[in-house]
Amino acid sequence: MNLNGQSVSRETQERLEHFLALFSNWAKSINLVAPSTLEDAWRRHVGDSAQIYQLYPGPKRWIDMGSGGGFPGAITAIFLAELGDGWVDLIESNKKKASFLRLALRETGARGSVHPIRLEAGPGEIAGCDAISARALAELDKLCEFSEAWMLRNENTSAYFHKGRDYAAEIAKARVRWRFDLIEHRSVVEKDSVILEISNLRRLV
Repeated sequence: MNLNGQSVSRETQERLEHFLALFSNWAKSINLVAPSTLEDAWRRHVGDSAQIYQLYPGPKRWIDMGSGGGFPGAITAIFLAELGDGWVDLIESNKKKASFLRLALRETGARGSVHPIRLEAGPGEIAGCDAISARALAELDKLCEFSEAWMLRNENTSAYFHKGRDYAAEIAKARVRWRFDLIEHRSVVEKDSVILEISNLRRLV
């Protein structure tokens, strides 16, 4: 199977397909994503989320903030299942969404666990990570605030944030309060969208 121009094993494909089947069923009763995106969920959500792992492959320890319907955190955890190493800590305070995520991780054999807590409580429960991800959660300035504690603990931690066409304005706003190194990865799924890779994060004010 080919996903975003990269080869995916049959085992991972089957895990992704099973996840999407569970997601589609649960989305009928709880609001996991915008209803208008459900018909194109494979591209809009699975493919878009897969870009995170494809940019930063390997057995890393991830924190996924505001995991929602599992994008990108659960998708990353599914890719890690094939490696048999690495882990994703998914933070989702909504109890119904957290229940879905637990079931989905268990049934797909994904390498992750769910933390039904507020993001502000995350650094007190999850010690550290190699990488942080978030999608459709908050503006970049706020994402930096949520990520700060973990990135200070490990200076090699990088963050990967999906952003839409207004990302330049978010970067400008964030630079008022934060200093960081930035790489802009153009999305191969959504036109005018990017994945912002943030490292060496430090607070200015």
